[in-house]
Amino acid sequence: MVKKGGGEEEQGLLGATESNEKPHAVTARVLEEKVTWRNLPHKKQLLLLALCRLSTPLSNACLLPYLYYLVKSILSDPDHPSAPQKISRMTGLLVAAYPLGQMSTSMLWGRVSDTYGRKPTILAGLAISVIANFSFGFSRTIGMLLFWRVVAGMANGILGVMRTMTAEIVKERKYQSRAFLAPPLIFNSGRVAALAIGGCLADPVDNLPSLFGPSGLFNFSRNPGGVAWTIRYPYALPALFNGTVLGICWILAMLWLRESLPMKEQNWDLGLVIGKSISGFVKKKILRRSESGYTAVQIEEADVLMADVPIAESSSSGSSTPTNGKSQPQIPPFRKIWTRHLLKTLFAFCLLPLHNSTFLHIFPVFLSMPVVENLQPTVFRFTGGLGLASPTVGLYLATFGICGILLQLFIYPRIHTRVGTLGTLRFASSIFPIVYMFAPYLSLLAGKAATKWPAMAVVLFTQVMARTMAIPSNVILLTQAAPRRSVLGTVHGAGNTLSALASACGPVIGGLLMARGMDAGAVGVVWWAWLCLVAFLALGWSFMLRSSDVEEEKGVIEMEEGSK
Repeated sequence: MVKKGGGEEEQGLLGATESNEKPHAVTARVLEEKVTWRNLPHKKQLLLLALCRLSTPLSNACLLPYLYYLVKSILSDPDHPSAPQKISRMTGLLVAAYPLGQMSTSMLWGRVSDTYGRKPTILAGLAISVIANFSFGFSRTIGMLLFWRVVAGMANGILGVMRTMTAEIVKERKYQSRAFLAPPLIFNSGRVAALAIGGCLADPVDNLPSLFGPSGLFNFSRNPGGVAWTIRYPYALPALFNGTVLGICWILAMLWLRESLPMKEQNWDLGLVIGKSISGFVKKKILRRSESGYTAVQIEEADVLMADVPIAESSSSGSSTPTNGKSQPQIPPFRKIWTRHLLKTLFAFCLLPLHNSTFLHIFPVFLSMPVVENLQPTVFRFTGGLGLASPTVGLYLATFGICGILLQLFIYPRIHTRVGTLGTLRFASSIFPIVYMFAPYLSLLAGKAATKWPAMAVVLFTQVMARTMAIPSNVILLTQAAPRRSVLGTVHGAGNTLSALASACGPVIGGLLMARGMDAGAVGVVWWAWLCLVAFLALGWSFMLRSSDVEEEKGVIEMEEGSK
């Protein structure tokens, strides 16, 4: 049943203006206040999509707590005085290999999904991720580790497709902030689990001796050193865990995830047929529930079919009238996709991962590096890390990942309602430089437990808070900047490509600067000369974006549509 006269509420996400923009500020605020997690539509589909997003944190974040020790275990002379600098450079390459793989396939995945559908694209990417994770765990040379990191990144180029699918599943403007938060919530939950599991499962003979040690439960052959395969491949267990979880996510997506591409969503799907049979069997035989009439899934199907409308059409119409399911949305020429506002938004979109990915690489390595006694430190010349073990690093990072989830649930929607998407991005961007400026001074507190842990908590919590607000805001702004809904896959593919390029360059540059700073006795070089610089650039560029640009370009699109 279609609601008449509700053009403002029913218009697509991409046609929406900022909540702090005239003349819709009052209406937008009222709409946001009506939205809760409970009345968010299509929760089942968003949950399945969010589970697919686990491929990124499991493939990428899991190795961060033990990355320093993984590289150290491969070196021929890990105790050499220059080993920490070499490890820093090599960890930078391993971290960068993943986004380089993403960058190489993001546009390809986007175009493939625009042509063949979102679901098959996501299933293909997940399958490759499973293989890459299993293979990475049993690699013991830098060359093979780099290869499988690149393959995992290529598989996870589907991130842009998942973001596109979110926009297609939930189209109403009033649900946009929470809809775009739902997948990141699972993403952050997966990141929390990945960090904790990666730190604890790494080198299980030492970290889990009761299970894998000489007298461990799983040491069936009673090998005097512990479980034989964990001695030969000490960092395979986290990768095996990742691959298993992703395999389960692939099965769930195949059975119950629905296609959202308008021209493909009515196609017959064998996976859905099997999934529906399984659901019916469970309800009837196990839960003893009788099916009657229309199910919630059928209602969701109807809702999805209602909004196959180009942006210009949906924003100019006073009512939401469903189009013919057989009609295909017009895809504009490739060169006409890249409007001025879209290009500006894409640049802002890649600045955030440029410094955030560097922090995510540098900070765990910084925590793992050995402590150095600074006899005569100055304001800028001091060095050393905090000497924490991989389980400690993983659990500590995971703890503050939980804080990020709570912030996403309770703080971000309130801030977004008050200051809008662009205002939230600017507020978050102003926090990053402060964090990066003071972070390196933690090395001076390495031997002072009373102040070390609280100072680490402040640095990590503040950075988590800033990125929790910045990432979904960035995604929403990019979605709104797309000229038409039919090119969402291409736009998010481009965004994912640039984001992956930035995520590759950041850790490489960060690792090199960190090694150079350690050689010079100044560990803060990477923080001040790179992270602060990029963060200040991102803050300044956020003021180059204007909400009015969306409306101006939308008016041009409407004029072009009317002339055809």
